[in-house]
Amino acid sequence: MTTTNVTIEELRALIAGVLETEPEEVTDDAHFAHELDIDSLLMLEISTRVETAYGVPENAVAASGATTLTELHAFLASKLTPETPASPLIRPRPLSEPAARLFLLHHAGGSHLLYRGWTEHFPEDWELCLLEAPGRGNLQALPLIDDCDRLVDYFHTAIAPLLDRSFGFFGHSMGALIAYQLTRRLLREGGPLPTWLGVSGYGAPQSETDADSSPHRMADDELRGWLRNGGGSPPQLLDNDDLWRKFAPVLRSDFKLVDTWTPPRSPEPLPLPVPLTAFAGRHDKLIGENRLLAWRALTTNYLGLKRYDGGHFYLMDHQQPLAGAITAAVRSAAP
Repeated sequence: MTTTNVTIEELRALIAGVLETEPEEVTDDAHFAHELDIDSLLMLEISTRVETAYGVPENAVAASGATTLTELHAFLASKLTPETPASPLIRPRPLSEPAARLFLLHHAGGSHLLYRGWTEHFPEDWELCLLEAPGRGNLQALPLIDDCDRLVDYFHTAIAPLLDRSFGFFGHSMGALIAYQLTRRLLREGGPLPTWLGVSGYGAPQSETDADSSPHRMADDELRGWLRNGGGSPPQLLDNDDLWRKFAPVLRSDFKLVDTWTPPRSPEPLPLPVPLTAFAGRHDKLIGENRLLAWRALTTNYLGLKRYDGGHFYLMDHQQPLAGAITAAVRSAAP
């Protein structure tokens, strides 16, 4: 029978049983071979019993190189202590009973750092929850997700326990698509709906895409040029070959997510019963005004398009007024 924890006294008794001696004879730091006279056959017996008792793989004890009771205990403890999975949620100001939660979703190739410093501009009783896709930041060890529905699944699982009070979604660029799809998922499953949805720097989903809508297929030079011309990435990234090699896979994965997602054609999605506000930079070259205004058809309560000076990343220079607009929109939309 396996167990999920291990004490040094249990191990001491197990080894003493194999050696047919008293447990106190097996001291913590006594060397198995030199001081306890454990030969290879006895070590095999000990290893087998340990692996059976604690459910570790065959030959794991031998491979660990443990030569004392202390070392063996440390090895087993490291194997049996469950790792806490990294969370995509960053909560800069955790609150036990927030009046509202605002979930913020980042752009393609980005991370939660897009929203660094935002908390100070929102009401003190609001909790901001920054969502981070795998493959970056604290989730760098996790594989990238290049499919929209799978990323929505991943975020949905993470935020489900936090939807116990008034909440809103705000997403920029790729994050706007994910926020929209998260809202549709909640609606389809009968879950609690956001009080408000904010979509920034991203046009309403359309059934047909244009020729420039597949940057994930572009060659490196073409992609860097496209990003440079559209203002879709900082020059430091595009002009530095080492940085580009590091971040290009993340960009391509995220662009594939956006490029390959298509809205359902039959049946047509009903307008969301959620107040929606669109945001954009006045000089954003990546998205036209018609696509921004097209959000009107996807909600029963369109609160308008708000534009700010700047390009695709206008929000970097307008944190405070943007936070004020979001706060006002959420409050006006609250029942």
